[in-house]
Amino acid sequence: MRLRALLETDALGLRLLGGEDELDRTVRGVMTTDLRDPSRYLSGGELVLTGLAWHRDAADSEPFVRILAGAGVAGLAAGEAELRDIPADLVEACRHHRLPLFAVNESVAFATITEHVVRQVSGERAGDLAAVVDRHRRLMTSGPAGGGPEVVLDLLTSDLDLRAWVLSPTGRQIAGAGAPLPGPLGAALAGHHLAATRTGRRGPHRAAVAGTTYSLFPIRNTGRGAVPAARDVRESVLSDWLLAVEADASDWPAARLDLLQGVTQLIAVERDRRDAARTVRRRLAQEVLELVQAGAAPAEIAARLRVAAPVLLPGLGVAPQWQVVVARVDWGATGQTATADDIASGPVAQALLEEILVDPAVSGPDSADRIAVAHTGEEAIALVPLPTATTAAAGSDEGASGEAARADAEDADALDEEPGLHADALLASVREPLSAGLADDGRLTLGVSAAVHSAEGLRGALEEARHARRVAAARPGRVCAAGHHELASHVLLLPFVPDDVRRAFTARLLDPLRDYDRRHRAELIETLEAFLDCDGSWTRCAARLHLHVNTLRYRVGRIEQLTGRDLSRLEDKLDFFLALRMS
Repeated sequence: MRLRALLETDALGLRLLGGEDELDRTVRGVMTTDLRDPSRYLSGGELVLTGLAWHRDAADSEPFVRILAGAGVAGLAAGEAELRDIPADLVEACRHHRLPLFAVNESVAFATITEHVVRQVSGERAGDLAAVVDRHRRLMTSGPAGGGPEVVLDLLTSDLDLRAWVLSPTGRQIAGAGAPLPGPLGAALAGHHLAATRTGRRGPHRAAVAGTTYSLFPIRNTGRGAVPAARDVRESVLSDWLLAVEADASDWPAARLDLLQGVTQLIAVERDRRDAARTVRRRLAQEVLELVQAGAAPAEIAARLRVAAPVLLPGLGVAPQWQVVVARVDWGATGQTATADDIASGPVAQALLEEILVDPAVSGPDSADRIAVAHTGEEAIALVPLPTATTAAAGSDEGASGEAARADAEDADALDEEPGLHADALLASVREPLSAGLADDGRLTLGVSAAVHSAEGLRGALEEARHARRVAAARPGRVCAAGHHELASHVLLLPFVPDDVRRAFTARLLDPLRDYDRRHRAELIETLEAFLDCDGSWTRCAARLHLHVNTLRYRVGRIEQLTGRDLSRLEDKLDFFLALRMS
C-alpha cells in the first residue's frame, strides 16, 4: 500500500507535516519504537510510529531521522500525546532527509494504525506471495555461483518479460540480457540516475529517454569496499552501480518491487566478489607509488614493476612503457549532513578512475583487469602499462616472423606517434553522466603523463600528471582533463593569470571590436580569429571567410584603427592571440 492511502483514511487521524512529494512510497510493514537507535529492527519500507520518548532536546532529531532514512523506512508518524506539538527540529530533520512525517492525533491509538496497515499489506500480498517466494528461490540459486548477473537478468526476461541491464556510474554496461544497450543510451540513463540520487530521492528513479520509459534501481555497494553508514550521498554516488529496467515501476505492486530489490541485492554480492579481486592490483599500485614518492632507487622500483607486470599484463610479460594518471574529486560546501572537508575524496576518486580507465569498447565487470589505481590523501593515482605494438603483434600471431612483427610495429608507430592514453579521449564518453553526479558542488579533474620507458621515469611522470591535473583544475567546468603536451605550451600559463588581469587585458583589446560588431554587424572578432589562424595569410584567410581580399584588408584596417595595433607586427599578433584565448 502507499503512504497516500494512509493519509486519505480519516479514521487513522494522520496529519501530514512534510514530504508531500514522497507520498507514493510503498508501505511494507509497521513498527512502533521509542529507541534512539532502532536500526537493528528495521528492514526497509516500514511506517515507523513513535511517541517521542527518545526526544530530550533539539540535537536528538537529526541522528534519529538519519538512522531511519538510512534504513529505508517509508515514513515516520509521531504521536502528539507526549509533547502535544511535534518539535520543529524533527520537522526540519525529516525535510532535510526527505522522510515523510505525519502527526498522529492523541485520540488515535498506535494499535489502530498498526492493525490497519497489517491488514492492508497482508491482503495485497496474499495473492502473489507463493510466486514471489518461488522467484526469490530461483534467483538465489542462480546467483554468483550459478553464472553471475546475466543469469539473474535472464530470469527477469523469461519470468516477467522485463529487459534489464546493470550499468556503471558512467553508463558502461556491466551485464545485460539480450541485445546490448547502446553507449549513448547507457550514459543518458546513468546521468538521470546520478542526478536523481543527488537530490536525495529514493529509487527506483523514473527516466524517459527517446520515447522509452526506464526504471533505475540503485545497487548499493555493501561489501568490503563500501563506505560504512555513509553520512552524505556524495560519498557513494559516483561509485554505485545501477539496474536499468525497461518499464515504468511507478505503478508496480509491492511484490514486484520486492523482487527487483532482491535482484539488486544479488548483484551487490557479485560486485563485492569482483571488487575483492581488484584489491591485488590496488596493492601493487600502492607499493609502487610509495617507492616512487619516497625516492627509492630505480632498481628497487624496477623490481616491483616486474612483479606487477604479469598481474596487469597476463601473458605478455614485462610492460615496456608506463603512464601515470592522476585524478581528484573536490566538493564544495552545501547543506548536506557532512561538510566537504569530512568527505573522504580519495576512495571516491580511486573507484571513479578505475571506471574511467576501462576501455569503453569492452563490456563486462572484468574488463578493468589491467588497471592499478592507488590513492594517497585526496588524489587517486593510476599506473597504466602500455604494451608495445611489437608485443601485441607477437601475442596475436605466434606464427608471424620477427620481421613481420617489426614491420607491423613500425606501421603502428607511423599511425600513432604518441601511444597511450589521451586526456580528452578519457573523458569524452563519461563527461555527461559524471557532470550530473557532481551536480553544482563537485568537480573532477584529471591529468595524464607522457609514456615512460623505465622505472627512472616514473617519478617525473607522476609530477607531470599532477601538474597537468592542476592545469585542468584551473579551467571552468565540472569535468576537466589536461595532458602532458599542454605543459610545454602557453596553455599552461593562461589558467594561472589572475582574473582581474585577464579581464583588463582582454577588454582593452577586444571590447572596441565587440562594440563595433554589435553596432554594425561587421564580424571583426571572427575576422581577427581567422586571420591569426591563417598565420596572417591574406589569400587563405579570404578563402576561409569567403571574402574578397580587398574586403578582408578593409576589415583588418578597421581592427587596427579601433585598437591602435598593427597586425603586421609579431608583438601585436601575439597580444591579440592571447586575448582571444583568455576571453
